[in-house]
Amino acid sequence: MIVLHVDANSAYLSWTAAELLKNGHPVDIREIDSAIAGDPEQRHGVILAKSTSAKKKGIRTGESLFEAFRKCPNLELFPPDHKLYAQYSKAMYALLSEYTPQIERFSIDEYWLDYTSSESRFGPAEKVAYEIRDRIREELGFTVNVGVSSNKLLAKMASELEKPNRVHTLWPEEIPDKLWPLPVRDLFMVGPAAERKLIKSNIRTIGDLAQADPAYLRSILKSHGETIWQYARGIDNSPVHTIGEIPQKGYGNGITVSHDVTNRDEARGIILSLVDKVSMRLRAGESTCNVVTLSLTYSDFRKVSRQRLLPAYTASTTEIKNQAFRLLDELWKGAPIRQITVSVSGLAPQGELQLSLTEYSDPLKDEKVDQVVDQIRKRFGSDSLVRGRLAGKASEDPRDDLLEEDL
Repeated sequence: MIVLHVDANSAYLSWTAAELLKNGHPVDIREIDSAIAGDPEQRHGVILAKSTSAKKKGIRTGESLFEAFRKCPNLELFPPDHKLYAQYSKAMYALLSEYTPQIERFSIDEYWLDYTSSESRFGPAEKVAYEIRDRIREELGFTVNVGVSSNKLLAKMASELEKPNRVHTLWPEEIPDKLWPLPVRDLFMVGPAAERKLIKSNIRTIGDLAQADPAYLRSILKSHGETIWQYARGIDNSPVHTIGEIPQKGYGNGITVSHDVTNRDEARGIILSLVDKVSMRLRAGESTCNVVTLSLTYSDFRKVSRQRLLPAYTASTTEIKNQAFRLLDELWKGAPIRQITVSVSGLAPQGELQLSLTEYSDPLKDEKVDQVVDQIRKRFGSDSLVRGRLAGKASEDPRDDLLEEDL
């Protein structure tokens, strides 16, 4: 198997820069201290992407504009444009599809290509990787990193090596020299919590992780420990799924509020508005769920989340709302909230819906109400019927559409 991983460099900023230049902007914003950030007046004031020079001055993705300007007073900001990003992502996909139909989208700016059957037609994978890199720069106006290897994991890790505008290989025989010296946090699927536990066990590099006892890793990280141990050794047998083959894994909706939420009734009203949209999407996809997740971001940017496994599959707005309210009561201790996200996962087709009479007071009644609401909205528009507690809800996060795709 031969896999390429193509990753746009600082996608939001690069795509904005390319479009600005196309429209006669005098400066390439990638070459100055610049960033993509939401509107501070609407509480979306965080860094979404930054230029290389801004990164060198300590600007980090996700930090507040206050912190960013403290580090770089001359930082130039540009607003996000998700419709534009979707256009560039599609253009990138169209170019890649010239080399193989076997393409899997990992995110809006990342794709895997199964190049195995294309090598006889287009030539060696590394040669084509350089060709793809150059064509994207010349034809679309932005740069990418391309990783080449024998599976998806190693191809992605290869593309994460030195940036920007580079091609890297990471074949199995190159793992000890290229992968193992890297800090363990650089390994795909190793997050901050796992990194802390690994460092406490004196596992500091990917090589340390590869040489660790998988039974011990399971004892401290459960099944995730064995997964990342395999990744550290370059083991990944997952296929490249073509676009359209990947099942929807979940639905989500998030809101950044224009003020700090400190009142429980207000928080519940916002949650209901989110659940209303999530459950409608769930039913439109002819699916049910058995996991509900609530995530909160506080005014100091701390993030917390909790999920609940349901006793039965459901697509009921009322039931999902009730579970989200329970999560709020368990999770929230009163700290000011700036962002709330509700998501559902563990999907199954509607035909597999199971009823649990101990949990659902009247599931058939809920289902009928939801059907009527959905039919009215389809006929007269999504805002034609609003549930009682939704009046005066906060404005939606402009990243809402991306949340659903990412979950």
